[in-house]
Amino acid sequence: MKNCLLLVFAITLMSCQSVSKNSKPASKFSKYVENVEIIRDDFGVPHIYGKTDADAVFGLLYAQCEDDFNRVEQNYIWATGRLAEVEGEDALYSDLRAKLFMTEDEAKVNYENSPEWLKKLCDAFADGINYYLETHPEVKPNLLTHFEPWMPMYFSEGSIGGDIERISSNKIKAFYESGMELPKLKQLELKKEEEMAEPQGSNGIAISGKLTQSGNPLLLINPHTSFFFRGEVHVVSEEGLNAYGAVTWGQFFVYQGFNEKTGWMHTSTYTDVMDEFKETILEVDDQLVYQYGEELRTVTVGEVILKYKVGDSIKEKKVPTYRTHHGPITHMVDGQWTASAMMWEPVKALEQSYVRTKQTGYKGFREMMDIRTNSSNNTVYADAEGNIAYFHGNYVPKRDTIYDYTQPVDGSNPKTDWQGLHTVDENILILNPENGWFQNCNSTPFTAALEFSPKKEEYPKYMSRDQENFRGIHAINLLTDRSGYTIDSLIQLAHDPYLPAFEKLIPGLVEAYDKADKTKELGAPIEVLRTWDLKTSETSVAMNLAHYYGTMYSKMVEAPKGFSDMERLNYFGSESPLEERILVFKAVVKRLENDFGTWNMPWGEVNRYQRLNGDIRQAFNDSLPSIPIGFASGRWGALAAYGVSYTNDTKKIYGTRGNSFVAVVEFGAKVKAKSMLAGGQSGDPKSPHFDDQIARYAAMQFKDVAFYKDDVLKRAEETYKPGERK
Repeated sequence: MKNCLLLVFAITLMSCQSVSKNSKPASKFSKYVENVEIIRDDFGVPHIYGKTDADAVFGLLYAQCEDDFNRVEQNYIWATGRLAEVEGEDALYSDLRAKLFMTEDEAKVNYENSPEWLKKLCDAFADGINYYLETHPEVKPNLLTHFEPWMPMYFSEGSIGGDIERISSNKIKAFYESGMELPKLKQLELKKEEEMAEPQGSNGIAISGKLTQSGNPLLLINPHTSFFFRGEVHVVSEEGLNAYGAVTWGQFFVYQGFNEKTGWMHTSTYTDVMDEFKETILEVDDQLVYQYGEELRTVTVGEVILKYKVGDSIKEKKVPTYRTHHGPITHMVDGQWTASAMMWEPVKALEQSYVRTKQTGYKGFREMMDIRTNSSNNTVYADAEGNIAYFHGNYVPKRDTIYDYTQPVDGSNPKTDWQGLHTVDENILILNPENGWFQNCNSTPFTAALEFSPKKEEYPKYMSRDQENFRGIHAINLLTDRSGYTIDSLIQLAHDPYLPAFEKLIPGLVEAYDKADKTKELGAPIEVLRTWDLKTSETSVAMNLAHYYGTMYSKMVEAPKGFSDMERLNYFGSESPLEERILVFKAVVKRLENDFGTWNMPWGEVNRYQRLNGDIRQAFNDSLPSIPIGFASGRWGALAAYGVSYTNDTKKIYGTRGNSFVAVVEFGAKVKAKSMLAGGQSGDPKSPHFDDQIARYAAMQFKDVAFYKDDVLKRAEETYKPGERK
């Protein structure tokens, strides 16, 4: 009996030791892990299935970190105002800008004041990233070794940068370092850089079922963003979440995408949602006050500590901050402290961004828009009920129209204050127009649906400052009097190679040559342009000449003040001096011959795609492999935009922004879609999905979206729980 007891004890002890050795201790993350499944399809797209929304968010953030933790972290380093700790002193005033609008303590208060359901999602956001870091000790963050649930308050609306980037960090620096305005010469220099920059924005097109072969509505989702800063995801829960589309790295909602019943596409709006108020500041009894009508109000004075990297050490800089009821003081105008006012309701903005993804019809979507915090965007919408709708802006302050809010206004005059917000019904809205389609390419809403567009005279001027652009004109010409659309034909339309920006610019150059004393070295390239059909392609020599000519003209010559980019290019083609056109073209030919030995080279030899590694900023190199791209800059009216936002002193052109995530969606009894990413899903060069879509991208060969579980399983490459990937 004694021996039997000893044997039982030994077996029990061995069993306990075995369990202890092979099982992981329970952690705070286990409550999610057991309820989450991640299925990676044949393009590496993660399909995340969770029991609750919080489970799904946990899995979504975990999967994002697997694909590109570097960019997840980067977005929060920037958003929370800690960029200088990584990039050094040059980033100090980007950090100060972030902290002027919200400190860490204020972010924590916003989180605590959030509805319980939203707090759970914020908790799951942080837990998903932290679990990734716990299970991947080989990953070394640049700065953020632990994520907090209040962090999404800084990054709540979806846009990369959003409204806050419209506030000049250069002006903040001039004020906070010297109490001065940014010098006029510097302002002109920055304005010129802005004019030359690749247009930011997106294309959205919605087409009614009466114009499609299937009878179902179609939606084009075509953001033009920095390459590799949006991943493609599918996130599903048993609480009604089933969203597919593009997620900005580090956010827990699908920003541009669709569910089974509704789809949403955002384009950057230039509706006036931000204003500057010149304050009259006085010092009374050693206290700063500002004039407001007949009263003196106290300036709220605070202090932030900015940290910045110097070599291998971190230094600190204390900076005083000032605020009036209009907003933080950000710069000087005409010798006066000036406050910047913009939408800053992070809880409501985060709520709207998430609630949007779960709507199942127009009624719910329209009610969601009543939250009115989607400030930097227009919204292009379609649904399975057959509706198509366009919302121009969402957050629009009411103002007294006797004042010009395109310029800083007098903050001491109470009449310049915002008078609340316009309702969604008061904003510019298009619903099911008779022509059966509308488009927005960051262009004016007053031509969005031909004669069925909103009427400009019915709205305050500040409701839309958006100007017509070549992309908008291009889209209108393609959409007019056309029917029989399919997913594939809409993809083809969205990649149409015609470039309307050259309709006046190139004939104007040919005219100048014909009227001038013939310059021998220009004869052959002029003849190439004379016969050009104004279409871009990899093989087009004329495209290469035209790109350099349009770019060089804008660099060398100032157009009349106040012209839009479209007006400026048309002016260069039709009203500028003839000899000026020849002078610019001579410079183009000389530049090409100096850089490449000849002007006679196809566009694809110059216009390239190169992705060397997972770095945020690619170190482009002409001697390393790259592939030709036939697309062109959105500046020339290319709907499939492919442009540059920086260079590394290379001779060839390497794309950095434009078509990134693109999808075309058809809403019927079952949703159907095709999609494309620039490059691939993963930021890891060792992954097979680092650049597996780029050849398809260049050839406009979209992949079928696997939306339903049966289709996902048929294309599954991997199925695993967070922390258990082989």
